[in-house]
Amino acid sequence: MQLMRLGETGRERPAVRDDTGAIRDLTPVTRDIDGAFLADGGISRVRRALEAGTLPLLPDADRLRVGAPVARPTAVVCIGQNYAAHAAESGSEPPTAPILFFKHPNTIVGPYDDVLLPPGAEKVDWEVELAVVIGRPARYLSSAAEAAACIAGYAISHDVSERTYQLAESGGQWSKGKSCETFNPLGPWLVPANELPCGPQDLTLRSRVNGEPRQNSSTADMIFGVQELVWHLSHYLTLDPGDVINTGTPQGVALSGRFPYLKAGDIVELEIDRLGHQRQTLRDARVG
Repeated sequence: MQLMRLGETGRERPAVRDDTGAIRDLTPVTRDIDGAFLADGGISRVRRALEAGTLPLLPDADRLRVGAPVARPTAVVCIGQNYAAHAAESGSEPPTAPILFFKHPNTIVGPYDDVLLPPGAEKVDWEVELAVVIGRPARYLSSAAEAAACIAGYAISHDVSERTYQLAESGGQWSKGKSCETFNPLGPWLVPANELPCGPQDLTLRSRVNGEPRQNSSTADMIFGVQELVWHLSHYLTLDPGDVINTGTPQGVALSGRFPYLKAGDIVELEIDRLGHQRQTLRDARVG
């Protein structure tokens, strides 16, 4: 099954795509897909409702805007340079420990919403990433294996970046270049962790700009795997249900110098095996 939130911005309603491809209304089970829903066994309740056949079809679901599949995460935690080839194209040695930075949670938008270019920005870059959504608190975990029980599911994340803000104007911290409005499209859906047969470390990630290939790699190439990341982070901060972890991007970004940065009118597409497809158009942000 695939958990979704459909409707106008700020008025999304929860939904689930079942194994037949039908989209069903989740409001009989929950008012939203958020941290409280995930922490309270929400995914199991949805599964039971599907098995019982009690969820009605959602009328005109295919005409509704697709929102981010998780509402109001309290944190978007990001890992930098988690693919060796990307570290190399960035001019860095592979890290010996996970590099941590944050995006403002209000950067999260739907997978097909426009990405807005900040006024004067000249180095806006794309980054396809596997997102991990937390389902139960993770604090001081004893092992990477223990981290598996804390993961609710997975989604596609687009860690949009403005490289001048990130590297030249940051004072050594990356978050300035990561936190502009619309800089984290998420979705289109959340796949529960136990419904990803191959697990999170054997997924192909791809991105295209204006139809031209950019990134094509596998999560198998991560330096630090998903469970190791959750375990590691739990010793520095408490991860709460609904929190999102962006696990890093592979090579093939504009920062490499091989491709131009994004401009208004460009179209970025991203996909990850079993997690769906995103498509955004770049627009200039309005001021005032």
